[in-house]
Amino acid sequence: MHNKVRECRKNKGWSQEDLALRAKVSQPTISDIERERYVPRVDVALLIARSLQSTVEELFILETLKN
Repeated sequence: MHNKVRECRKNKGWSQEDLALRAKVSQPTISDIERERYVPRVDVALLIARSLQSTVEELFILETLKN
C-alpha cells in the first residue's frame, strides 16, 4: 500500500510532529507511515486524513494484484 501522507503534510508546511499532534498519534508513527513501513489501522488512518482535511481514499492507495 502506497500513501501520500508526506506529500499532503508538506503541502501544508507541517512537520511530522505537527501532524502527529493534530492526529493524536506519535511522531514515529507518522514517520513509519510515510516511509511505508507501517500500514495504519482504520482509526489512525481516519485521524490522519481528517487532520490533513483529506480522505483515507485520497491518502492511501491500495495496489491491486495483477493476475
